[in-house]
Amino acid sequence: MYTRYFVSILVVLVFASCKDQKKPSSFLVGAASHTINPAVGAFIAGDKQDRHFTGIHDSLFVKAVVISNSKEQVAFLTFDCIGLLYPTLLEIRKQVASKISTNEFNPSNIVMSSTHTHSGPDVVGIWGPDQMTSGVDSLYMKALVEKAAATIEAAWATKQPATLHYADTNFGEEWVYNISEPEELDRSVSVLQFKDLAGKSIATLTNFACHPTIMDGTNSLVSSDYVLGLYKQLNESQGGENLFLNGAIGGWVQPEYEEKTFKRAELRGRQLGVAVEEALKLSTASVSSDINFKSKTFYLPVSNVGFHQLSQAGVIDRQITDSVLTEVAWFSIGKAQFVTHPGETVPAFSLQSKKLMKTSPKFVIGLGMDALGYILKPTFFEGDTTIKHTEYLTGMSIGKEAGPILMKAIESLATEK
Repeated sequence: MYTRYFVSILVVLVFASCKDQKKPSSFLVGAASHTINPAVGAFIAGDKQDRHFTGIHDSLFVKAVVISNSKEQVAFLTFDCIGLLYPTLLEIRKQVASKISTNEFNPSNIVMSSTHTHSGPDVVGIWGPDQMTSGVDSLYMKALVEKAAATIEAAWATKQPATLHYADTNFGEEWVYNISEPEELDRSVSVLQFKDLAGKSIATLTNFACHPTIMDGTNSLVSSDYVLGLYKQLNESQGGENLFLNGAIGGWVQPEYEEKTFKRAELRGRQLGVAVEEALKLSTASVSSDINFKSKTFYLPVSNVGFHQLSQAGVIDRQITDSVLTEVAWFSIGKAQFVTHPGETVPAFSLQSKKLMKTSPKFVIGLGMDALGYILKPTFFEGDTTIKHTEYLTGMSIGKEAGPILMKAIESLATEK
């Protein structure tokens, strides 16, 4: 009798001890995607003006991952395109609010980004037939917004219990360079993977900084460039939805140009995918299911008169005067921390942002929420600078003050209680 009593007590204690051990976190996660291919004949974004698509090499996608716990939600929405502007995000949020009750999902927590392929359609306006005629197809943009909202709705409808896994590594020593300031580069690869309760991938998010421009200027076919190789590699090995979140590529973080072929582009993307796979073999399961989301709208000064003129002429369908309204987000999922940069920021701003983050992995999402061209250090604008390619880079920048003001906005979010 006493033996049975002590055995029962022992079983209870062991069970209680197991309950007290840390378990992988649990979220509700859903993912979905839709193709967003432009029509043959549409204007190509990147490189010279007045270039037109003659066909499709590989499909472009809008991809969404929604993550929620009992208190908060966040949605990643990424597009294979050169860079979507902030007003487009506002339209998407409005449509999502009409599809999903705001009591369930806060559309302000949609984080939009673009992969920046130069083999996608003109979604800004500046690659039309001439400098004063927009290359944007308004019907395509309307459909793009509708597909984006539908993709988030589909992801929301399919959410299921999931665990979160972190990984990080470094990559790109052989073929990714900062051609303006070679010594300044962020080669980190940060990875999140959400798995269902059977251990299968729902979605994998890869954050890495490099222009997807291996085929830039030599190709008239729709393509996600090297991102295609990443998609293929991870689709085959991981399954689920696979999202590429580009990083700080300003100041010209570029791929090598030794061979401009689709075979080469796919190879480079697959190599990135292999690096992600190897990192995931050493991944860490999150024991936190916290989601904390903060964002801030603010004005950046615009001293480049070219942007004023393009706005006034309707080439860029956006109000740009001596300033422009934009947004940044600062958020965390478990211990993973994220910040968005509203354009092509130099690696220095990525490294500064990561210094503000207290836990890892650390994600800097370039072309996040907006696509305001190159956001550069003030030294790029100095007449006696030795930095290469400054004439082009500053010509595609809204101005000298944008970078420091952006970093002040990010720092205010990082330190906000």
